[in-house]
Order: sequence, then structure tokens, then C-alpha cells
Amino acid sequence: MNVGFIGLGIMGTPMAGHLIDAGHTLFLYDVVKVPAELTDKGATAVASSAEVAKNADVIILMVPDTPHVDEALFGAGGVAEGLSAGKIVVDMSSISPVETKKFAEKINALGCDYLDAPVSGGDVGAKAASLTIMVGGPEKAFETVKPLFEKMGKNITLVGGNGDGQTTKVANQIIVALTIEAVGEALLFASKAGADPAKVRQALMGGFASSRILEVHGERMVKRNFNPGFRIELHQKDLNLALSSARALKVALPNTATAQELFNAVAARGGSKLDHSAMVNALELLANHDIA
Repeated sequence: MNVGFIGLGIMGTPMAGHLIDAGHTLFLYDVVKVPAELTDKGATAVASSAEVAKNADVIILMVPDTPHVDEALFGAGGVAEGLSAGKIVVDMSSISPVETKKFAEKINALGCDYLDAPVSGGDVGAKAASLTIMVGGPEKAFETVKPLFEKMGKNITLVGGNGDGQTTKVANQIIVALTIEAVGEALLFASKAGADPAKVRQALMGGFASSRILEVHGERMVKRNFNPGFRIELHQKDLNLALSSARALKVALPNTATAQELFNAVAARGGSKLDHSAMVNALELLANHDIA
């Protein structure tokens, strides 16, 4: 396929790379710079999102937040300016489900299909092409784009209509945040009690408490490796979506609110760009004890 890719950061670069490796023709745009590693593989860098849309049949966005998607789609030089009927726009960012439905309506009015397809798995999953992809939108468009999804991820699910993919991602981020908090508490408790947190983590990996987060983020906590795979500021954005949506739905999410406050505490100390596993730093401050 002729594929457009907008947003080539920590996640977007390896995702686009897998599509190039699979033989697709890629047209790329990023507000900062298109990485040379992608153009060296034969992809074409263009000057705007509109040019991406003119050249591609499927246009993929992977940008940080709702306003960035809005700008990339409908701002000056945006995707909407380059669309023609029959194309498919795929937003793989993690943004507001409510705004996603509005974006889909605008793209549909131009004669094009829209899929919201946020991902989970972080930079590790992006590099390994093992992302979980949660999709909302029409089934026909999903089946057209599915071969591309399969080059970037493993667990690919059409959840429902437009917005349902983003709703699923918000639910995912609630679980991830609360599990990071649980792993942080457990390893902090073990360390303060005098046990070796690395060996405690190893032991727990064989039991019912085992999880991908204990495996990956527990190791980060023990080794003090908080270089970002997924930044705290992005997880704060996702939990803001959860909490604002919960207010509108009249649903109480008390532990989600606590996790957000812990992220806020780390951010207040200059940690916004650390990996979200650094939530443990707030717990360590409360305990006056570091895990390692």
C-alpha cells in the first residue's frame, strides 16, 4: 500500500519502520524532523500532513494528544486538505473518545473512513512489533488496514464504532497505572522490610501476582532505569481523560485519582519526562526509603 505516517517519535519511528520493512511505500511527516533511519530505508519525507494525505491511501497518525490530532487533521496544511474520497485515516494516538467521534464525522463528510486505533505496549512493543491495537470504526475499513496493523502488533481487536478504540485505551491506562502503583508498593514494602527487591520480584514472577508490569517496570524500579519508554506526562494526559470522562458518566474512579496524584507528585519534582514506572519515586518519598 501507499501509506502515510504522521508523528515519528519514540513510538512512531519503529512502527513506520516495520511497514517499510514489509514492502509498503511510505510518505512521512513530523513537525520536528523525519528520522534519517526511515528515509535511508526508502521512505519519502514530505513537507506537510496534506502532502502525506495526497500521496497515501491510508494515513496513520501517531501524535501525543487530542490537540495535536486536531491540528494534524484540520489545521493549515492538515490531512483534510489532501484527502480525496475513498481514503482511510487511522489515528493511533491516545486521545479523547468524545473528540474522536467528532473527528470521524468530519473525515466521513469528506468521503473517507476513519479508524481510531490506539496502542498499548510502549516503546518495547513498538520496536518488537508486538503492540496491542484497539480499534474503533467500520469493519470494512478495519479489514483493509488490518494487514498494516499486523506488521505493528499482535493482539488486534475491532472493539466497535468510532470512539470505542479510544475508550478501550483509557480503560487500559487505568489498569496500567494502578498496576504500576501496586508493583511499586509491593517492592517498596519488601525493600523496607529488608528483603532483596530484585529477588522478591523474581519470586513473584512465578506466582499469581505475575504481570507484564511486574516483569518490565518492576525491573526498572529495581535498576533505577527511568529513561522513558512511556513518559509520565503522557500517562497523566490519559488519566485526565479517564477522570474527566468518569465525571461526565457519574462513575467514581477513586484509585485512578490516587494514581494521578502520585504522577502529579513526581511531575512536581521535575519528573514529567521520566518513564511512568517512576511513579514509585512518589511512594519512596512518602516512605523515606528507596527500593534500591
